[in-house]
Amino acid sequence: MSMNKGIAISRQALSKVPEVTLLFWIIKILATTLGETGGDAVSMSLKLGYLVGSAIFSVIFIVAVFTQVTAKEFHPFLYWATIVATTTVGTTLADFADRSLGIGYAGGATILFALLMASLFVWHRTLGSVAVNTVNSPKVETFYWVTIMFSQTLGTALGDWTADTAGLGYTGGMVVFSVMLTIIALAYYRTDISRTVIFWAAFILTRPLGAVVGDFLDKPVSQGGLELSRYSASAILLVLMLLCIFMFKQKPAEQAH
Repeated sequence: MSMNKGIAISRQALSKVPEVTLLFWIIKILATTLGETGGDAVSMSLKLGYLVGSAIFSVIFIVAVFTQVTAKEFHPFLYWATIVATTTVGTTLADFADRSLGIGYAGGATILFALLMASLFVWHRTLGSVAVNTVNSPKVETFYWVTIMFSQTLGTALGDWTADTAGLGYTGGMVVFSVMLTIIALAYYRTDISRTVIFWAAFILTRPLGAVVGDFLDKPVSQGGLELSRYSASAILLVLMLLCIFMFKQKPAEQAH
């Protein structure tokens, strides 16, 4: 084995985020939908409220991120557990801000979008890149997970705003975000737009898609939903996620040289 090849393999081994493939996006949508139904199950079905739910999921989020950042190599189950932790805390935090604090969906989405852009800006100014293939150190990973948490919280607010305030309903919201993601996919294959920009655009938009799908599954029929049990919906989504992770091997993202 040549020295250069050995260095490349060593760098790839340092990556603790998965390679971005179609499987990545399938699991991401399942995870974000699970975050919606799971977050609602705790805050609504268990009647703990958005504040208590946010406190519970914030602790889980902190523990998951700490474990992920201090891990020595890529572990698919740990990575996706951390993603689910970000999306559940994002669900309850967005609902708390939008509903309990009375900021409203538009106001909450605006604030969260500003926080997300600020996170990406500081990350880029500090380390020179926000590309996924540079996530190879605790410092970069910290920026990565903070940015993801803001994007997941923003996605909840965007999904609720589209379905409720804009009056499109859950099926309308699913169509809107599916079309937007299709446009991004076409841009990936047909244009030279920065792959980093395309990744973060897709990453952000999969969250509101998951939010409206989750609401469609568990909201009352009178509101346009299927009125499934939040616990049952969450269990089904979790099983589908686990099957994807078990059946299809994920490789760590190849690092920038």
